[in-house]
Amino acid sequence: MNDVTEKTPFGKFSPRFDSTLVFYVLGHMFCMIDMNNFDSVCFRSTPEEIDRIRSHHLAVHKPINPALKFWIRVDLNKDISDKEVYSYIRRAYEIVRIKYTRKNKNN
Repeated sequence: MNDVTEKTPFGKFSPRFDSTLVFYVLGHMFCMIDMNNFDSVCFRSTPEEIDRIRSHHLAVHKPINPALKFWIRVDLNKDISDKEVYSYIRRAYEIVRIKYTRKNKNN
């Protein structure tokens, strides 16, 4: 994933969000985590995948920001393995990369 960039873009809205690290592909967010509190991670998904993940794990929640329509928040160190979390984040990267690669080709 050499095309991933990271920023802390939300501090300009409020200093309490300075520690939110956001990962981007093709200039679009796919994952975020609070660097001061590594309790959970938020990432992009699909409605079907969100439902499937929720049905198998108690550690799954809606993202803190309700505007993140196709996002999911997963508590770390709960009933979901690190391996699964990594695969979901990889999938989030793919979802966003594919979506915006297609859009760029159509322009």
